[in-house]
Amino acid sequence: MKIIAIDGPSGSGKGTIAKEVAKRLNYTYIDTGAMYRCVSLMSLRENLKETDEKEIVDLLKKADIRLTNEGKVFLNSEDVSDKIRTMEVTHRVSKISSIIALREVMREKQREFATKNSIVMEGRDITTEVFPDADYKFYLDASVEERARRRQLQNEEKGIESTYEEVKAAIEERDYDDMHRPVGALTRTDDQIYIDSSNMEIEEVINFILEKVGE
Repeated sequence: MKIIAIDGPSGSGKGTIAKEVAKRLNYTYIDTGAMYRCVSLMSLRENLKETDEKEIVDLLKKADIRLTNEGKVFLNSEDVSDKIRTMEVTHRVSKISSIIALREVMREKQREFATKNSIVMEGRDITTEVFPDADYKFYLDASVEERARRRQLQNEEKGIESTYEEVKAAIEERDYDDMHRPVGALTRTDDQIYIDSSNMEIEEVINFILEKVGE
């Protein structure tokens, strides 16, 4: 089994890139951010506070989260692919994903995927915490402005109401939280292959990664 791990900040294009790389290699694509968003959505539906850590962890333990190679996300058989991308879920997910006990349970769920197939997994701490010994480790980045532009376009395509300013502010807040959390922080390391995609087309990034894997 091969593991390709891709980390990077919100809106850097990890999902789009990882999904296509997995498709071309016939690997399984895993979006860990979507898994945390499912927990965030569940906590909102249960009217839980972000400080209700035990209750939130219990939600994850009982949840059936299924991801497809087409990018669909199912939570207890419900298609929540769009519901987990709302601004309400986005504002909460960083705090939810900072819960240490939750990350421990989530880490085991994520590692289970690699016991069944070769995978392309993307997130914030995949190269450092989940799979520090991954066969290939990438850090995908882009400027805040470019990431906000991309995310706003995605929201418009999905009919999600937001403004560029709201998206940019949410990304900046998420960046700070992701890089300063006590466990599972987004971190640059020397053994990651760094990619700044600010001025790159999607196909260029995909080909770059495939070339590195091919080497």
